[in-house]
Amino acid sequence: MGKKVLVSGGAGFIGSHIVDRLIKRSDMDRLVVVDNFWTGVRENLEHIDDPRLHFVEADIETFETDERFDEVIHLASPASPPWYMREPVRTIKANLMGALNCVDKLVPGGRISFASTSEVYGDPLITPQPESYRGQVDCTGPRSSYDESKRCTESLLFELKRTTGIDIRIVRLFNVYGPRTRPDDGRAVSNFLSQALTTGELTVYGGGEQSRSWGYVDDIVDALERYFWLDDIAYPGPLNVGNDREIPVIDIAKYIVELVPGARLKMCPPIPQDPTNRRPDLTLCRQTLPGWEAKVGYEEGIRRTLQWFAEKVMKGASTNAPTPVRLSDEVSEEEPRLAVGSN
Repeated sequence: MGKKVLVSGGAGFIGSHIVDRLIKRSDMDRLVVVDNFWTGVRENLEHIDDPRLHFVEADIETFETDERFDEVIHLASPASPPWYMREPVRTIKANLMGALNCVDKLVPGGRISFASTSEVYGDPLITPQPESYRGQVDCTGPRSSYDESKRCTESLLFELKRTTGIDIRIVRLFNVYGPRTRPDDGRAVSNFLSQALTTGELTVYGGGEQSRSWGYVDDIVDALERYFWLDDIAYPGPLNVGNDREIPVIDIAKYIVELVPGARLKMCPPIPQDPTNRRPDLTLCRQTLPGWEAKVGYEEGIRRTLQWFAEKVMKGASTNAPTPVRLSDEVSEEEPRLAVGSN
């Protein structure tokens, strides 16, 4: 008999890519996806035609079913500061109470995999950040609903492992971007692309010298697939997963300006408590997932994401999409050049 798998947040950016990989499994009989469309998008799953997939529109913290699952992958949470700062209580519920509800849905001996975040390191004093680093998080700051609910959920799952022997997998993700990101997502790459394709004005906060490690979604999901279910791994986590090539935000903005004719930078005051740097120490990841690397550089990844934004999002694939744009006559697969849409 095949396995039953539950995914919370499966209509979201990363969640929908995870669902794509799960559908390829031959050892799975039933896949239940729970999403409330807070930040998820229906279109992210519309391409899937598989009778094993069952969708439930619900908050994961209140989701009810008599079914029990062999595996639960808990992804339900906003990951963008504008979203979690606007609704901090809801963010905490999705992470922590959602995890409690997910654990209750497991069969004896089942596994829960949780997507935590590099935000648990706060504004780090060391770089790169290893999993052993306890971080520097402001537990009362404007980002705390996200940072602390992720950290607390990690604590919950590790304590359950210690006291009950539950099987867990915890991954800390670093700045993932790529196709299926919402145009109103609020993070740097999606902000810059949406702005470049509409107003043409990319807002860079502070001097733009704050650095991030930009991980293209295909690379990241390759690692998650192996860690959550594909490889025979005993290590419960936490496991850093990301691209350890650290790039300043200003370099990303300038690169997008080069790709989009007429785009320009607008320098804005810094955002309070915006971390100055972010780079994963991948030593443990490379030991746990031998052979895995983040292969797609930010240049290629941004070109792919820009093309997707132009072809899908800006043509009305999402109800939240800005004004459509058209491809320039000079566009090529190697180096897409896009005409800026009027606004």
